[in-house]
Amino acid sequence: MINVRNIKKTFGPKIAVNGISFEVEKGEVLGFLGPNGAGKSTTMRMITGFIPPSGGEITIGKFKMNDQPIEAKRLIGYLPENAPSYADMTVLGFLNFAAELRGLQGDARKRAVGRAVEMCFLETVLHQSVETLSKGYRHRTCFAQSIVHDPEVLVLDEPTDGLDPNQKYEVRTLIRRMGEKKAIIFSTHILEEVEAVCSRAIIIDRGKIVANGTPRDLKQRSEHAGAVTLRLLDGSAAAVKGTIDGISSVDRTVVISESPLTVRAYPRKNTSSDDLSRALGEAALRERWQLQELHIEEGRLDEVFRNITLPDTAAAAKEASK
Repeated sequence: MINVRNIKKTFGPKIAVNGISFEVEKGEVLGFLGPNGAGKSTTMRMITGFIPPSGGEITIGKFKMNDQPIEAKRLIGYLPENAPSYADMTVLGFLNFAAELRGLQGDARKRAVGRAVEMCFLETVLHQSVETLSKGYRHRTCFAQSIVHDPEVLVLDEPTDGLDPNQKYEVRTLIRRMGEKKAIIFSTHILEEVEAVCSRAIIIDRGKIVANGTPRDLKQRSEHAGAVTLRLLDGSAAAVKGTIDGISSVDRTVVISESPLTVRAYPRKNTSSDDLSRALGEAALRERWQLQELHIEEGRLDEVFRNITLPDTAAAAKEASK
């Protein structure tokens, strides 16, 4: 549904987006990650036809944005950054206006607005002016306009910005549910949203894609992925570390805490985390450790994000921790 091929965007001498390509299929929720200034919002604006690319090609459905922009835009719902709206309109008036712009009239418009209001939980503020709404409700109102015409493609720029925890949960649930039938791309700075909602994630840095994969795939790039953490009720940190270091499948051991005693063992190359976990469990039985917890680390998305987007800083921090 979204096909981006080698798009670029320059603003004078500044290269904001530098030749990125990706696809988003129907039934897929793509998280778009990156530090501030990486090119996320610029990319999303080009995808929606809000600004033209300096090079490359964008196709929405079967329509090329450069050649058939109106047909392509009909398929898109767009929640821009900062959720712009008309402050003097009521919520109902704004949504009716958005529906009319999308070509909806009469009963079809009423049904579409009613569905968007229900999905975004706007019943209690329907007749308030937008300027009197809290930031969270303003954001939900703009979210509602993006889905009022039931688009096949959704482009959401920071869709949970300014929402309280309950509202964030509602929006994430809504995105996950709509993602079963639509192609959705949304940017976020909240990494837990990627794990909770996305089927795939892209990390962009300095205008280029630096990572592309499922949240699980990306977490496997973490230094901690596959390590095994043990928590013991008692024991000497030095003795426990010495025993674990002597296991052939262990590359290195780190004492995380001495109270409670917590250690993390990292596997040697070509050793599976299951084999390492089994070896540590056997050592615990043999040494009669009072084992409180043993679990395999999944990896950490925030660590992967930092390592990819700040490689020099991450390397310095790793060296300092040795």
